[in-house]
Amino acid sequence: MIIKELREVTVPLRGNISNALVNFSEHTVSLVAVVTDVVRNGRPVTGIAFDSIGRYAQGGLLRERFFPRLLAARPESLLDESGRRFDPAKVHACAMRNEKPGGHGDRAAAVAALELAFWDLNAKLDDEPAFQTISRAHGVSRVRDDVDVYAAGGYYYPGDPCAILRDELLRYRDMGFSAFKMKIGGADLAADVARVEAALEVAGDGSRLAVDANGRFSVDEAAAYAKAMAPFGLRWFEEACDPLDFDANRRFIEGYPGAVATGENLFSAADVRNLLRFGGMRADRDIFQMDAGLSYGLTEYGRILAEMDAHGYRRARLYPHGGHLINLHIAVGLQLGGCEAYPGVFQPFGGYCDECVAGDGRIAPSSAPGFGLERKPELREAIGRLLA
Repeated sequence: MIIKELREVTVPLRGNISNALVNFSEHTVSLVAVVTDVVRNGRPVTGIAFDSIGRYAQGGLLRERFFPRLLAARPESLLDESGRRFDPAKVHACAMRNEKPGGHGDRAAAVAALELAFWDLNAKLDDEPAFQTISRAHGVSRVRDDVDVYAAGGYYYPGDPCAILRDELLRYRDMGFSAFKMKIGGADLAADVARVEAALEVAGDGSRLAVDANGRFSVDEAAAYAKAMAPFGLRWFEEACDPLDFDANRRFIEGYPGAVATGENLFSAADVRNLLRFGGMRADRDIFQMDAGLSYGLTEYGRILAEMDAHGYRRARLYPHGGHLINLHIAVGLQLGGCEAYPGVFQPFGGYCDECVAGDGRIAPSSAPGFGLERKPELREAIGRLLA
């Protein structure tokens, strides 16, 4: 088996939404394909994946550095012992040849998109959904084939902020979601408190609502928000301060009794190790959101899980960032605590395919081979361009 071709198309996100720091109307995503010489039903078996949502595409890095390294490798050097599948760890090592440690940046997402496409490919070669491939490869015995899920949204839109937020969360509730996440920090404290109160009218209880500041606050600003948010008993308070300022995270936690969440902007096991050592995280309540699509793929994600195990943190505390099909399969395959969904934003990547229906606060992947991206209606046009 050989790689016949590697492809990338850059796909813009739809919509004009903002959090406390970023407007997403200019953001793009790299959609990647690994085309093989294995032919089924008259077509080459092809692995498809993307990096993650809320960043920029990495087409230049992929075409200039990472595609050429894989295409230049001896084909057998990328296969597993059976010779029937690719070995994602070997793919990862080949892609990272001649790269220095540290300095992750967009490189981490480019390698992730590429490596994840091989996981999709392997699952298709075995004609099974990716979560089964992921479980087997990592020696995980699944207790359930669904996970806890929450609907993420609550961005800043023009118009009446409280009315728009209530309407948005009501739509998510009608889709079967019972827990939600919203943004804060893009308005003043009083306005954000009013928005949280409006969201609680739909959520019904603070344990079903999380807030996300996207690293917006200084330590003093975070302390003011912590005081205002503490009485609501929220599910968690996400990224109050700069995500790489572990001391600020520790100081925030010292003044906030509820659960906090962070990790989506940590791209390696070493980053996570430093968070666990210096960030003040509490094993009994806090949430970790590392995203394989931003951190070199599942090979590095396995190292991240090993760091958490070594420091006494359970996998139930992991809820990967991203809100898309790939992370749904990862959360089920690795038996993580749960995942987020973007049912109303970040199209064409956000949310799941039609077969994935939320109910009782949980959701399961479809039985489609691989990640099932081809089953997502919003992605069909982009995948068609990728494979044309």
